[in-house]
Amino acid sequence: MERNRSVQKSGRKPSGAAVQSAELTEALYRAFFEEWAERGFAAISLERVAARAGAGKAAIYRRFASHQEFAVAAVTALGLTMAMPEDHGSLEADVLSFLTRLRAVLRHPMIRRILPDLHAEAARSASMRDLNTQVAKARREQAQVILDRAIARGELDRDVDRDLALDLLPAPLYWRMVVLGTTPTRGQLATEAVAIVAAMKGSAGLR
Repeated sequence: MERNRSVQKSGRKPSGAAVQSAELTEALYRAFFEEWAERGFAAISLERVAARAGAGKAAIYRRFASHQEFAVAAVTALGLTMAMPEDHGSLEADVLSFLTRLRAVLRHPMIRRILPDLHAEAARSASMRDLNTQVAKARREQAQVILDRAIARGELDRDVDRDLALDLLPAPLYWRMVVLGTTPTRGQLATEAVAIVAAMKGSAGLR
């Protein structure tokens, strides 16, 4: 009872057993991303991450042995999924819906700051390179549904170069938003969708 009163008086968030484990872990993940976006991966302080999450530093070390292990867990839990568009009736419409969703993800200021740093760290660290590859692989596996629908409709040949098609889906938008730092309009997204579909169809039989 004395402990409960002291927590109420201080106004501090309860930590450890007072917070459900899953909720605390998610809070730690989000605090980790915030720290990463503000300072870069190399300058992440686990003490600051714990403070952001309203937890003690021990809460991190009970879960993760290193920054890299923390990063892998956080990205795996919160950073790999992007809902694929429902069937819009045509490949072009599906691609446009995909680009619209991807634009929304890439417009998030935290994500726009983390992604370039992730790529830079991947060039210096084997473990971060593995994480970068894991993120890319998960996104590509999700996007397969768009190709499968197009093949089922007869819009794409079954021998379409899937690897190239999956490269084409995000590449122009990623270049504009992450590399160049610009956000395309809805009309520009529609133009990209037309160009991507044409390139996908042209890739059949090229391998």
